[in-house]
Amino acid sequence: MYSLYFYYFHVFQYIPCIQYFHVFLLFQCISIISMYYNIFQCISIISMYFNIFQCISMYFNVFPCNINIFHTLFMFDKIFLSLNSKINCYNLFIMSKVLGIGNALVDILFRLENDNLITELGLLKGSMQLVDKDFKNLVFSKTQQLNRAQASGGSAANTIHGLASLGVETGYIGKIGNDNLGQFFTSDIIKNHIKPFLKISETETGVASTLISLDSERTFGTFLGAAVEVGVDDLDEAIFAGFQYFHIEGYLVLNTSLVEKALKIAKAKNMKVSLDLASFNVVEANLDFLREITANYVDIVFANEEEAKAFTGKEPEGALSEIASMCNIAIVKIGKNGSLIQQGDEIFRVGAIPAKVIDTTGAGDLYAAGFLYGLTKGLSPDRCGHIGALLAGNVIQVMGAKIPAEAWERIKKMVKTLEE
Repeated sequence: MYSLYFYYFHVFQYIPCIQYFHVFLLFQCISIISMYYNIFQCISIISMYFNIFQCISMYFNVFPCNINIFHTLFMFDKIFLSLNSKINCYNLFIMSKVLGIGNALVDILFRLENDNLITELGLLKGSMQLVDKDFKNLVFSKTQQLNRAQASGGSAANTIHGLASLGVETGYIGKIGNDNLGQFFTSDIIKNHIKPFLKISETETGVASTLISLDSERTFGTFLGAAVEVGVDDLDEAIFAGFQYFHIEGYLVLNTSLVEKALKIAKAKNMKVSLDLASFNVVEANLDFLREITANYVDIVFANEEEAKAFTGKEPEGALSEIASMCNIAIVKIGKNGSLIQQGDEIFRVGAIPAKVIDTTGAGDLYAAGFLYGLTKGLSPDRCGHIGALLAGNVIQVMGAKIPAEAWERIKKMVKTLEE
């Protein structure tokens, strides 16, 4: 920018001093607009700059025109850069942080040769079913011959992990056991630069046994363990301080008092709340409560086709419209056909990226991560959807709900092009 100042200094050296401030004001306005994504914030800040320059121009009108204007501008620019850094502290689009809460689980993934085991275990293909410790051990005993992978998981944790990988400051609330899996979960969260708000229980750490069919459909047998013990007493209002977004997974609705308290704290702190409906059978079993909290507390709803139908009884387009009438932004994911997004009367259709599907675990969670990332940057809903589609399209090409670390640099470059 300063080389351009020199250029303008020479071009305008024979024009009255006040002209320099017009030029400088133009540069500052352009700089501010490139930094701020919210037009109303831009207008407010530029108005402030204009008022300051009115005072400065009055001051310089009493000086000879041959004063060294450039050095003066350089001095004022340092002042304005300092002002910008302070203004940014209050800019939600640049500095937004995301806090998540969910069932802290360790995902243990098994790739099946056929669906016989799902039938034998009495599970419904494509669903998430809660199981007890004995059932969890039964699954382990019957899958000993299969290849397995292990990762920290839970829907909200996967979303928060994706946001952290994109550089967003994040935090996560959950409960784990005082065991090896609990230590694994904690170390994985910290390693990925997520601020942990984890409570420790004497109960075993929760496990999501994920059975992956040949068609990449996932069936979950989830032993909640310590995860289900998160209670209202574990929610300290201080945890929410400094965060602007609060992401909650639908699986938590089994604990209505916890969900209600968390949502009330978040709204009291003027946080934007996003809800992932999680699973169609969870929606069916908790429909009234989910509709109530959506109408009263939630700003952004994520649902796939089955969840949206369970929530509204309608097909994707009709479901989208009904959900959007209850919140600010509604997203219905329609698999290989992409997603539908509605905010107010505006509807956007976002396609899925071409991908070789290996495992759809985490696709919805990573879509939510990409979408929320876009919101923290002040992007339009369709751009947010494209970033969500990018992340979802990448995670389904690997086994598990995490995009490999080595892929994130490439993905972040692609995200930057979507931001432009």
